Amino acid sequence: MDIAAVSALPYEEFVDIFGNVVENCPIVTAAVWSQRPFVSLSALEAAISDFIDVLPEAGKEGILRCHPDLAGRHLQGGTLTRESREEQAGAGMDALDSSEASRMSRLNGEYKERFGFPFVICARMNDKANILLQLSARCQNARAVERARGIEEVKKICRLRLQALVLNHAPNKL
Repeated sequence: MDIAAVSALPYEEFVDIFGNVVENCPIVTAAVWSQRPFVSLSALEAAISDFIDVLPEAGKEGILRCHPDLAGRHLQGGTLTRESREEQAGAGMDALDSSEASRMSRLNGEYKERFGFPFVICARMNDKANILLQLSARCQNARAVERARGIEEVKKICRLRLQALVLNHAPNKL
């Protein structure tokens, strides 16, 4: 689908297609729909990033809270979104040995206890060893640093999801 087709989508279809580029947060996509037409995929991505950037800190934390724990109960229970399931599987989160799973669960708990939102990292840009390393290291950060870092990871996830939805369908159109 080219960017002209994206821009021409009616509201409901736009939100249906792009509503999970920010995990479990279709309100972000709904809010940027009114900024059509988008001149490029980069412009759509920028509109989403700008929307997130102007949110108050509580709104940014809300976006972070929409993300599931990596290798957590949603993965184990099969209730992840399709995108998250594929991303976590690609990073090996569905293939942790018992020691890795125990460490991941413990660190996820510590992280959420310390910051009040789950650890967010772009799984498609990492493997399980690096995710565990980053989770352990980032548990030591200040809350404001982690909130900002988490939002940057959300933007990476969003960029890759947008590319998968648009570029993979029409690589020469954008």
